[in-house]
Amino acid sequence: MSYCRQEGKDRIIFATKEDHETPSSAELVADDPDDPYEEQGLILPNGDINWNCPCLGGMASGPCGEQFKSAFSCFHYSTEEIKGSDCVDQFRAMQECMQKYPDLYPQEDENDEKSSKDLEAASMEASAAKEEEGSS
Repeated sequence: MSYCRQEGKDRIIFATKEDHETPSSAELVADDPDDPYEEQGLILPNGDINWNCPCLGGMASGPCGEQFKSAFSCFHYSTEEIKGSDCVDQFRAMQECMQKYPDLYPQEDENDEKSSKDLEAASMEASAAKEEEGSS
């Protein structure tokens, strides 16, 4: 005869051979073809960002989720000639948040850090150049 027991937060279920001989009576729920989040990928058909996409690796729901969403949205919807060059502040806020949680967001090694700084410098130069264009 099968039985269950609790050990802390865990529930342990012991099943007998006889339990496995009878077919399951569970009914599968049919997939909803109109489910907007089902296998849509990062961008939904209407152009919105699918924050539930596994491709984001949980970034949208972590402790810096709001900063990530802000930076990613800015980049996604950016219409600048250098895409995302108008999002430096949002990415900086996200980076500052991530530095508060080094266990969740490990820092890059020295080689990656150098290329990251080069990218940030290039983005800052692009922003400065854009501001100069606008003032002339």
